[in-house]
Parts: sequence; C-alpha cells; structure tokens
Amino acid sequence: MNLSGASTVLVRPAGELGVKSASVQRRMEGTLRENVESALETRGFDATVETEHTRMYVHTTSAALENVTRTLTGVFGVSSVSPVLTCEPTLDDIRGVLAETAKEHYSGESFAVRARRAGQREDHPFSSPELERAGGTAVFEAAQEQGIEPTVDLDDPERTFGVECRPDRAFVYLERYDGPGGMPLGTQEPVVALVSGGIDSPVATWLAMKRGCPVYPLYVDLGDFGGVDHRARAERTVATLTRFTPGDLALRVAPGGEGLGRIINSTGMYRMLFARRFMLRIAEYVADQTDAVGIVTGEAIGQKSSQTAAALRVTGAVTDYPVHRPLLSLDKGEIIEQAKAIGTYEDATIDAGCNRLAPDNPATQPSLDVVRNFEPDELDDDARDAAQNLETVSLSETDDSDLCSPSRDSRV
Repeated sequence: MNLSGASTVLVRPAGELGVKSASVQRRMEGTLRENVESALETRGFDATVETEHTRMYVHTTSAALENVTRTLTGVFGVSSVSPVLTCEPTLDDIRGVLAETAKEHYSGESFAVRARRAGQREDHPFSSPELERAGGTAVFEAAQEQGIEPTVDLDDPERTFGVECRPDRAFVYLERYDGPGGMPLGTQEPVVALVSGGIDSPVATWLAMKRGCPVYPLYVDLGDFGGVDHRARAERTVATLTRFTPGDLALRVAPGGEGLGRIINSTGMYRMLFARRFMLRIAEYVADQTDAVGIVTGEAIGQKSSQTAAALRVTGAVTDYPVHRPLLSLDKGEIIEQAKAIGTYEDATIDAGCNRLAPDNPATQPSLDVVRNFEPDELDDDARDAAQNLETVSLSETDDSDLCSPSRDSRV
C-alpha cells in the first residue's frame, strides 16, 4: 500500500450508524471521532481528523500514512478506510489524477474504475456511470502512453481505481482496507469479560467490544491449578486486543487458587460447574466495583461438559448480572478463524497445562437444586476476597502485524 503523494485517509463509518435516528447517529459519530483521535494520539501520530456527513477524513503525512491506515482498521465503528488523493470534483481534474495514478501504479493487469457520486443532482453535471466511463478512458490512455496494453474487466478486475466524488471535492484511491465494523466503543455500557487466555474468551471479548461495550478484562489466577504460562497467555491475548481500543486495557487479576482448592478437595462430578460459578461470582463482585452492567464469557453450547444447555443454566444462575455469551451458537472452527483474524490465536494456543480441575466423569445435565445443595458454602466468601484483592496490569498494543488485506471491490 503506497499511493504516491497521498497523505489523507478516507474513513467510512459502519453502515449500522446510518440507520439510527438523527440524534443517535450524531452521538455515535461523535464517539467514533473521539475514538479515532484518541487512538492516533495514543500511538503518537501527527494527524488531524475532519468529519462530514457519513464520512471522516484523517490528514497526516505521507511517511505516517501506512501506520495511520493500519490504526484506523482497528477502530470499532469503521467499515473501511482508503488512502486517497484529493482533487476538485470536476471530470477534468478527476481524469487527470486517475491518469497520473495509472502511470505510477498500473502495470497491465485487468482493471476497472468504480465511482460513487454523492450529493444533489445539481452538484455535478455527470452521473456515476459517466464518471466511471470517463475515468476508465483516462486510465486506458495513460497506460497506452506508457507502452502498456491495458485490459478492462468490469466484473472481476485485478486492479480497481476508486473514485468518490462529493460536492466540494473528489477522492481517488486504489485500495480499500476493511475495518472491524460494529458500533463505536463506548456507545454501550461496560461489561466485565472473563478472560482465560484460551481461544474462546478473547474472541468473545472482542465481539462484545464490537457492539460498543467497553470491557473490564478479568483473569482468575488458578494458582497451583494453572500451568506456568497460563497467566502470561491471558496477558498476551488481552494486549493484542488493545489494538482495537483507543488506549490501553487494564487486566484485572483475581487470586482464585484458594477457592479452587476448596472445590477440588470437596467435590466430584460437579467440580467444573462449581469452578465456573466461582469465577462468575468473582466477576459479579468486580462488576459491583465498577460501572459494568453485565458479564461476558467465551462459552458455546455443547463445547465442553460445563457448557451444555443445562450446565449453562446452572452456572448463569449464580449471578444477578446478565451473562452474555457472544459465541453461544458458533462452531469451534468459526471461533478459531475469528481468533486468527483478530490476532489472538497464536498466543491462545500456547500449552498452559490447566486440566487438573476436570473430573473423570463430569455432570452434563445437572440439576440447579442439586448443585446448590452440594456447593461449598465458603465459595461466596472466597469470591468476595478474590475480588477485593485484585492486581491490575496495564497492557499496551503488542501486535505489529501487517495491514489487513484490502477488499477487492472499491464500491462503498
């Protein structure tokens, strides 16, 4: 991605913002702008943000363009972004920029021009199809001047020249990089996210954030019942999630070893259910300490013995807070693909050796009354103590992977 001379990134907000009422849309767009500005400032970029109806423009330097673009692809509420060249909204100016862009970046692959004209009919004396035809001619002729025999493919081009023409200016671009979509972070109320560092919980946390919920990541330290790398794995996956936040994330670490020791010493087939209820109790106390309105987990129906439909009823009943399960109906393969896409998969698959809690014959269709009768009475006190003795670890972005792959279609 190196559009010669570009120093502006066109940001397209997620389409969901456009279907809200006018007042809600303004509020969400304001939050999105604040998040963009905060993300850029936190990462030390010299950039200014300009907004207009349904669009945002980030002005920076050519040297910082790639890193700024990458940062914007991690902001929730962003549908896609494109580094752009700016010109006057006239056919002659747009044709000229397209021709120069073709001379710099076109090498004979099949191409098409995709154009979107926004505004009132009287704003431009041409339509979008007319702009596409004129732009295509400009690219074609510029290629021939370079001794290249161009190929036009309107169905599946290898190279797309994009044009967005608005009333006061026009933009030419070559790539469109997908953002995460969703709603701007902070447009919903916060939630506590139970994070183990495995494959599932970071994905569930990411999905809650995608719907606009700030998160308080909570890791329950297993003490003697967790492997050496268990906590490190959780910290690294949460650090990766900071790519999608305006700033850092604070991981709350609760000491759970004492409560889990009580569970493993006094229970049998219900052990994993008691452990899940114990962790949810801790999350409830953390929610009480903060402004959280719910708890997020990485559970999916049937994935484990403690995640059957009956088991989820038993574990969720321990708290008055709603337990949100974004992965509820997903297959493991789908969760793995999402983990790879957001960058948490590699760290989440480190072998952390934490299988000592699992009984040989776990209960899969437990009765809530039976579980309540067998559950150690001291667990609630253990959970309260764990929540009162939190360690807070501030985590910053560590993922420095390449930009997301550009989408093939430059249409908005």
